[in-house]
Amino acid sequence: MNQSHRVVFKVDITQIEGEGEFSCPKCGVIISPDDKTETVYKIVDTKVKNQNLEEITIQCNKCESKIHLVGLCMLFPTS
Repeated sequence: MNQSHRVVFKVDITQIEGEGEFSCPKCGVIISPDDKTETVYKIVDTKVKNQNLEEITIQCNKCESKIHLVGLCMLFPTS
């Protein structure tokens, strides 16, 4: 797929109910934090600020959309 056709989404994980799984905003495939195989998605970037994990960027392997997961500092505070 041509990189210019990839879609970028932002998902606030503090708004996700349940065990943290959510649907890809473009293709609907279920993305679960328990999936360690990289079959459904892969981690492509992480952002850390002041020793806090601020954002994780993943890519859906089905539709190649980039998904920025935000809200991590609310779930994993360091202080």
